[in-house]
This record gives sequence, C-alpha cells and structure tokens, in this order.
Amino acid sequence: ATNSYGVRRYSREETFMPKLLLIEDTRDLALLIQSELNKAGFEVQWCADGKLGLQAALEQPFELILLDWMLPGMDGIEILRRLQQSSASVPVIMLTARSEEADRVIGLEIGADDYLTKPFSMRELIARIHVQLRRAARYHELTQQDKNADQEMISYKGLVLNPASFQAALDGVPLELTRTEFDLLHLFLRNPGRAFSRTYLLETVWGASYIGGDRSVDNAILRLRKKLDLLGDAIETVWGIGYRLQAK
Repeated sequence: ATNSYGVRRYSREETFMPKLLLIEDTRDLALLIQSELNKAGFEVQWCADGKLGLQAALEQPFELILLDWMLPGMDGIEILRRLQQSSASVPVIMLTARSEEADRVIGLEIGADDYLTKPFSMRELIARIHVQLRRAARYHELTQQDKNADQEMISYKGLVLNPASFQAALDGVPLELTRTEFDLLHLFLRNPGRAFSRTYLLETVWGASYIGGDRSVDNAILRLRKKLDLLGDAIETVWGIGYRLQAK
C-alpha cells in the first residue's frame, strides 16, 4: 500500500518496520519528522544531542540515520567521521540549513549518502529514505551472493583494490574512499573500456532510478577523480552517455 506521499507504506502488521535514528536538536521539526515518518510506517528514535545520537548509532541497529549538521554536544560532521571509523554500516542522510555547495561536498566526502537542505518537503524526505533503504537492501543482497571471483584483488596502473577487505591503494598509498566511491571504482576496474550510463550507475551503485537533473553520479565521479590524482584522468567522460575507465 502507498500513503498520501505516493510512496510505500509499511503496516504495523508486517514483520519488518524500518527503524530510523533521527538526530536533530530543533524540537518542533524533529516532532514533525517523527510524526510523518511514523505515519509512513517507520519506527523512529529521536536524539536531540550529538553525543547521545552517536552513542545510539553505535549501540543499536538502525536501517538509516537522519543527521542534522549543527548539533549540541557534537556536530554532524564529527558524528559522520566517528561512524566512518567504526564498524557501523548504515546509510546517512544529512539535514541542514547549510546550502552552500562546499558544505554539501564536505558532508558527502566524509561519508553522507545523501543531503537535504532545510526547508524540505516531507514527500521528498520519505522518497529519499526509500531510495537509500533500497540501495542498502540491494547492497546486503549482493554481499550475501558474493563469489570468490568478486573478492579477488584487482590491479590497474599502480592502483590495487581489495574488495574482501574494502581497501584500495595507489602506488602503495592507501586511499580513503567512501562506500559509493569504492563501489564505483570496483565496477570500473572489473570492466575497463566499458561505457556506463548515468542511469545504469545510479541503479547499480546507488540503487536509484535516474531523475533528470540529478548530479549524484557526476559529483561522485568528480570526488573519485580527485582522490586518484593523475590516475583520475583514466576515468573518461563519454559525452551523451556517462563514464568509462580506459582499457589497459
């Protein structure tokens, strides 16, 4: 069944209700988000303090975290850093009034999976939550179906990627990659010379359908090229289609 937002609604009779963590210090906004997400069939735990929110994220299993940038106790960026250093693997959507492109890039580079600028519509928030949950579910499914071949180390012009340990190094220097960047690089390295459309990359790596004007792929490629330094030029733009990695 769907709700008034046109997205799937989970009934309380179903065995699984996605459990979300909301870390937001503005009480009125937090209560509104919590109420609307409850109506959409989500279970929501709310924390108004950054340190308490991080503690909850590390101690309990959540399907997704909604994270404000400016928080008492500990800001959202530091929470993201701590989550990246931990063994927790959970999608994070940042909710913030900071709309500058540089701020968005910082959040995404540190590890946020998505970014919503306040004010935002509940319809868009719920839709983005569903996108991230689908992506996480698909990622979990793929990891369960991993074959030995998929876990083999791959080398390319001084770049070495080890899917089994989620590590990558360029000329012996470890690369700090987000999950999205790692998955993109893994896909390219398995298929050098093959052109991938933005639609295909979104559906494969993000688990989302392409929406006109969506710059998620382009922004991720830009960050990945930067981290690869001179080797970043090997990721070529295929005009009118998408991207490919140069064949060896």
